[in-house]
Amino acid sequence: MAKILLVDDSKFQRKCVSGMLTNLGHLVSEAENGEKGLQMLETTKPDLIITDLLMPVMDGLSLLRDLNEKKCSVPTVVVSADIQESTKKECLKLGAKAFLNKPITSADLEAMVNHLVRPTTEEKSPC
Repeated sequence: MAKILLVDDSKFQRKCVSGMLTNLGHLVSEAENGEKGLQMLETTKPDLIITDLLMPVMDGLSLLRDLNEKKCSVPTVVVSADIQESTKKECLKLGAKAFLNKPITSADLEAMVNHLVRPTTEEKSPC
């Protein structure tokens, strides 16, 4: 089981992705924008962050920049309908470990979580 922070302004998208992750056995915390996601990092101590790009208040690129500045070691995945290669490159340059195109499937999520989350028994404060 991984602790996953899901950051997306779409309530519908959060419900869908959260449901898929919960069905896979993960614990999911949700934030509706990057600013709230950053605020939740210390309390949720996630093993993985999944973020959308286009959000009000703080978008996904700004979230990636802040995580990078904080030297946050939590793997971050961008999920977006933006399929431009330049957007993907910018996300990876800012520290994202993966980029998934919407709509995503449960199989995509499972493979990505299994690839990026490593089991650990130690208490951590990654950011």
